[in-house]
Amino acid sequence: MAVRVGLLGATGAVGQRLIQLLEPHPEFEIAALTASESSAGKTYRQAAKWRVDTPIPDDVAGMTVSATEPDAVPNDVDLLFSSLPSSVGAKVEPAFCEAGYVMSSNSSNARMDDDVPLVIPEVNAEHLDLLEVQRDERGWDGAMVKNPNCSTITFVPTLAALAEFGLEKVHVATLQAVSGAGYDGVSSMEIIDNAIPYIGSEEDKLETESRKLLGTFDGAELSHNSVEVGASCNRIPTIDGHLENVWVETEDDLTPDEAAEAMQEYPSLDLRSSPEQLIHVFEEPDRPQPRLDRTLGDGMAIAAGGLRESTFGLQYNCLAHNTIRGAAGASVLNGELLLENGYL
Repeated sequence: MAVRVGLLGATGAVGQRLIQLLEPHPEFEIAALTASESSAGKTYRQAAKWRVDTPIPDDVAGMTVSATEPDAVPNDVDLLFSSLPSSVGAKVEPAFCEAGYVMSSNSSNARMDDDVPLVIPEVNAEHLDLLEVQRDERGWDGAMVKNPNCSTITFVPTLAALAEFGLEKVHVATLQAVSGAGYDGVSSMEIIDNAIPYIGSEEDKLETESRKLLGTFDGAELSHNSVEVGASCNRIPTIDGHLENVWVETEDDLTPDEAAEAMQEYPSLDLRSSPEQLIHVFEEPDRPQPRLDRTLGDGMAIAAGGLRESTFGLQYNCLAHNTIRGAAGASVLNGELLLENGYL
């Protein structure tokens, strides 16, 4: 029997991607949709300005959207996926967990809380056990796991592949797609024929979330990795796909060939949404490119290329689909991990 799931913030850009990914999913059944008060009581077709590149599923289109509050979600929903704005999530997500719901959240609030696991399953699945600490400390029957920022997800798997060489310093410059700001996030007059060398709060997210993801959990406490990370974030006029330029300094000598082999051989997981090969490494110097490579592994793989030696250690580029691997797909993957580990 499929796990009954609910979507908080179902009408937004990430909520729509979640519906696209969950509707055909054999392990999950969409049973509840929530949104703002202005959408509550409407059918999903009426409430959502559908922007995804596939039609609204018929069985979802006719569902009634509920208010985003615990009393409005059926008790037999086993798992919630949250794509709420962080200001809203900070208020309502704890209420759902207190009410006994288990949640896989894409919202940025609470990602850096000591007792909230921030998880990329192929990188740090063992951090999920931090939920036991969370439940003890907060007295929750429910639980909350977070996936990281869309730009963090893009480069951290490549760092995890190189961790055996001793990560010391990392510099990353992002070229982020406009969909990362939501449908109304960047106006056409701002971004056409332009690039914007600032994205609010993004640099801090890359610099802090990466160290938490690469940290170690001893069963009681999570220690962040000591690697130094510096980031510069830029918005460019691509629709989907965050491209990033990365420079890595390591304790041990690291050649481009060794790095390419480590990335190519980095293991994936036996979860439905995890790609067969997590990191694809291109030999061509002009790859990866957003338009050509963002849908590798159904949008869940990481692409890397341009590996070479530089003044600042190893230099390379990496790319991920920001609304699939970087957002909705990451939440679904964490939901699969919760199911596999008996938290549902």
